[in-house]
Amino acid sequence: MVLSTLLVNACGTSETDGKFREITILYTNDEHGWMEGMEPHQSAAHLFQLWRQQEGYFEDGPFLILSGGDNWTGPAISTWNEGRSMVEVMNAMQYDASAVGNHEFDFGLDVIKARTEQARFPYLSANTRWRSSGLTPIEVGILPYTVTTVNDIRVGIIGLTTRDTPTATNPDNVRELNFLSYERALRETLPALEAEDTDINLVIAHVCEEPLEQLIYRTQDLDIALFGAGHCNELIAREVQGTVLLGGGFHFTAYATATFSIDLITSEIRNLSYSARSNAQSVPNRSVASIISSWAEQTEAILSEEIAFSARTIPRQEPALGQIIVGSWLLADSSADVAITNAGGIRTDLPAGKIDMGTLVSMMPFDNSIIALDLDGRTIRRALETGARPIVGGLHRVGSDWILTRHNEQLDDGQIYRVLVNSFMYAGGDGYDMIAEADPDGFDTGINYRQPFQDWLKSRGSSIDNPLLIQP
Repeated sequence: MVLSTLLVNACGTSETDGKFREITILYTNDEHGWMEGMEPHQSAAHLFQLWRQQEGYFEDGPFLILSGGDNWTGPAISTWNEGRSMVEVMNAMQYDASAVGNHEFDFGLDVIKARTEQARFPYLSANTRWRSSGLTPIEVGILPYTVTTVNDIRVGIIGLTTRDTPTATNPDNVRELNFLSYERALRETLPALEAEDTDINLVIAHVCEEPLEQLIYRTQDLDIALFGAGHCNELIAREVQGTVLLGGGFHFTAYATATFSIDLITSEIRNLSYSARSNAQSVPNRSVASIISSWAEQTEAILSEEIAFSARTIPRQEPALGQIIVGSWLLADSSADVAITNAGGIRTDLPAGKIDMGTLVSMMPFDNSIIALDLDGRTIRRALETGARPIVGGLHRVGSDWILTRHNEQLDDGQIYRVLVNSFMYAGGDGYDMIAEADPDGFDTGINYRQPFQDWLKSRGSSIDNPLLIQP
């Protein structure tokens, strides 16, 4: 196909010649189950209605609705039912395809299979392969690409998944999988699309803007008109070497769009517009809102029991919150000297007011259990210096020294200590491979990593008249 001079405008240019057809892509990514919206008027129902009002969307019209992946792990309304509610919402919003994000693997391959069977759209990842065979894991519903026809235009769509996935979900969930280089996957997959006589080829990728831009430069010889990004929550609408690069932000707060006009005889792209827009100034779509409301009621009924009442919002980045969480682990296991959790395991703030189970599931949404193991001081130091610096309990800094709080003595590199970590870290997530290497016989307690924190909150006996007060 030939990509001619691109005309950037607000609404796109329709060709009147009968050989031309127009197609508009509506793009989101990193939805993370936020169907209710992070703010008023930013729900999935508001966004779908906005597409109808502002973009002129209608079913069977010249539109493709695409996602860059990470659809479901997030607030309790999605996490508690392992993404089932989110897929139902995306079905109602008429999504045509989604890339497979790293968090699609959070609940294991059986759940991916269940969600892909439920979805009325395909989940795509050309670079996700079985280690044993090198083949795409279609057995769990992951496809390398799909071909669809929109407004007489044959559209090929290839999916990509971040190569960070083995450390950005629980590594145990993807042990059987390998994640190929993006370029290799595209070069292996594109001939299959061309054999299906596509007029335009697109890539939807759970890959951040910078590596995706580099990929565009390396694949200029390939027939790819658009790359959609994900994973880094970026809002993007621009060109790279004549190729459109989109990113839809995150959590349904925004979206990106691009419109192409295509010559069906020559496959020449004649006109183009693209933009990034916020989810605002609309009313909710009734049918989507009804689905969200139904799931909210179900979730509320299960998870609404009050656990505590907080006097203020405690930001997840505030050290006091992390210290209470790892401190609760140590209270639950008096034999342990140290507790360590990755900062990414805490996903939201602890809000002011009522705290219920739904709050905690949204805040700590993963199925991570607590692992008890024996580590020497040297390995503990290595873990504390890894990645984004984890949250640690039972240790505190005095100058450059780590001091064991319980014994008020310096951490000894040669001494063995009882340590608690979460199962994500023990499996090597976020680059913590040294933990299991040092103690491959760690004991899985079977206790979810949020449970001791939940117990600690309950033990405070807080209420609206006696709120929990955590000092910064």
